[in-house]
Amino acid sequence: MLIPRKLKHRKHFRGKMPGLDSRGSTIDFGRFAIKSLERSWITSRQIEAARRAMTRYCKRGGKIWIRIFPDKVVTSTPVEVGMGGGKGAPDHFVCVVKPGRILFEMDGVNLETAKEAMRLASSKLPVKTVFMEKS
Repeated sequence: MLIPRKLKHRKHFRGKMPGLDSRGSTIDFGRFAIKSLERSWITSRQIEAARRAMTRYCKRGGKIWIRIFPDKVVTSTPVEVGMGGGKGAPDHFVCVVKPGRILFEMDGVNLETAKEAMRLASSKLPVKTVFMEKS
């Protein structure tokens, strides 16, 4: 799973997610990509599950680029702990995704294989996505 090596701050605020993503909204590396249509947090486990689904379907052929990285820490308090105990301990890492963000790119496979692999990957993610091809 993807996790950052170092953190500037051990605990983050939750934050807001307004607007569209202008950075990371073009296909830069491969020929095929999936783009987010919704805003959400994507966990490192979901990214890994999507990557595995794509890799297995392509039988380890082609090249896959992961264009998102989970660099925001999410905390959680233990079960049955009362209010007023402070902020919980770091639990897992997420990536903040807005509409328009390219999530994965792929190259080295044909169109049908890429489309099916990306469909399998998008079923592992909590956002609606659209398949794109570089023109």
